[in-house]
Amino acid sequence: MNADKIRDKYLGYFTKAPRNHKKVSPAPLILQEDPTTLFTSSGMQPLVPYLMGEEHPQGKRLVNSQPCIRTVDVDYVGDNRHLTFFEMLGNWSLGDYFKKEQLAWFFHFLTEELGLSKERLWVTVFEGNKEVPRDLESAGIWKSLGVPERKILYYGSKWNWWSRSGAPYDMPQGEIGGPDSEVFFEHIHVKHNPVYGKECHPNCDCGRFVEVANSVFIQYKKQKDGSLKELPKKNVDFGGGFERIVATVNETNDIYQTELFLGEIREIEKISEKKYSDDRETFRIITDHLKASVFLAANGVVPSNKEHGYVLRRLLRRSAVKIRNLKGCVDVNDFRRIIGSVVKIYKDSFFTDLEVSAVEKIIAEEIDKFKDTLERGLKEVKKIDKIDAKKAFDLYQSYGFPLEITEELFFEKNQKIDRKKFAEEFKKHKKLSRESSLKKFKGGLADSSSEVTRLHTTTHLLHSTLRKVLGENVRQKGSNITTERLRFDFSHSRKLTEEEVKTTEKTINEQIEKDLPVKWETIMYQEAIKEGALAFFKDKYEEDVRVYTIGNSKTDFFSKEVCGGPHVSSTGEIGRVKIKKQDKIGAGLVRIYVVFDKNGKS
Repeated sequence: MNADKIRDKYLGYFTKAPRNHKKVSPAPLILQEDPTTLFTSSGMQPLVPYLMGEEHPQGKRLVNSQPCIRTVDVDYVGDNRHLTFFEMLGNWSLGDYFKKEQLAWFFHFLTEELGLSKERLWVTVFEGNKEVPRDLESAGIWKSLGVPERKILYYGSKWNWWSRSGAPYDMPQGEIGGPDSEVFFEHIHVKHNPVYGKECHPNCDCGRFVEVANSVFIQYKKQKDGSLKELPKKNVDFGGGFERIVATVNETNDIYQTELFLGEIREIEKISEKKYSDDRETFRIITDHLKASVFLAANGVVPSNKEHGYVLRRLLRRSAVKIRNLKGCVDVNDFRRIIGSVVKIYKDSFFTDLEVSAVEKIIAEEIDKFKDTLERGLKEVKKIDKIDAKKAFDLYQSYGFPLEITEELFFEKNQKIDRKKFAEEFKKHKKLSRESSLKKFKGGLADSSSEVTRLHTTTHLLHSTLRKVLGENVRQKGSNITTERLRFDFSHSRKLTEEEVKTTEKTINEQIEKDLPVKWETIMYQEAIKEGALAFFKDKYEEDVRVYTIGNSKTDFFSKEVCGGPHVSSTGEIGRVKIKKQDKIGAGLVRIYVVFDKNGKS
């Protein structure tokens, strides 16, 4: 059974009667309205407000397949089941059905719809603690479905409890959580490796057992006195690893040996003239990292040294090092071939032709830039007898080697780097850089003259307009303003068309002609984000921030941004402006220059 059919079967099963779930669109990989996390890492993440009690517009029963990025799993990538990018099959009950229906439906889906052997399924439930009783209810349901008692195992909060904060005692006041029940498939052809313990069990890491799904029963809320109180409306949050389910249906415990990865694997074999069986770990890392990179780039992420961009850069550069280890060199065309195999699998479901073109360019430019630096850096590495945090940071600073890459390059010498000291070196460098920048100019402003102030306010109009014209993937990446012009850098895969330039310029001048008020207030950063304020430089902000709103009110506005000023009091003070030129300055980066129009104020 191929992957697309399995996904369709799952969605169809839960949307049909008597289950009657509504299919919800997957969230973007980058949640614009959630500044607390870099990526969407699970299907339930965008649904937290509804699991907390808000009513969902599509009802109480929901289902979807959610693309996810989980950076905490990067260090585990290389085994037979962990991934950075994956799909999560999910269904939810928001105060509707509960354990009895959920466990029976999913068991039926696995055994009847997918045809998995009942004899090879094992389940785990919460063993209970001082605050929450042993989950005998779930165990009883599994027994009634035909799961033998010996295959129903009890585990503590490390394995069978869910909350965003972890175990019950770590949950803050107001946090929701509850016990969960996991389903494992036993690959009987895999022999237990005693390195992982004397006896094999579902949570053993030897690879014989693979977790395919987890049903979380959100039924408690942490109280002020530290106790857990049952919710009046209990929820179900189900997550099933799509890639693991596909592998299980196809009788393999290695997710990389399925159609979702074999295209990449085959290309890497051709490129390296080596077999997957020669070095499974390296093949898996390259395959996973490049697939994740394709999805990140398609979602508007460009390589950088901060946040989302740093993750993409880290994945690409680690892939480059791994490919060099296999082949002896780094060739941009090799990356294009592997990218093509990823696109072939997912194009009909996730990518447009425009996104594919942008992805290829973003990745090719980053690899092309890094490959020469990598060779110079490797020469430098050979000169180092003993690595320490300072030298590791110098390699990062001079050659762009993320710490993980440096650690891998010294693996054979068995040298460990003090990560804490490395972080201290990084912090020291950031402080010096910030102090140096402040001496140059504040916030990219040459001074606080009338011209600079007017153009600074114009950057807010430009930013908001570009997001309206080009889409919300547009993010400010930097600006520099003098008395004569503003320079504005933003994320986008291409330069604006002539029509887009005209529309952008016209829209900005319309807001200027409206003479909209420009007001500011100091509020909490989190409150500003909730109100819709843009803020793409989180590391520069304090807990209390100044928010500038261009418009008639806090809710009726054209632009709202976290900013340090200065600004005009109304847009009419700016005078007409025009876009002088634009440049493509890097992978996924465009620079626009705006000047005062000769017919406006100057």
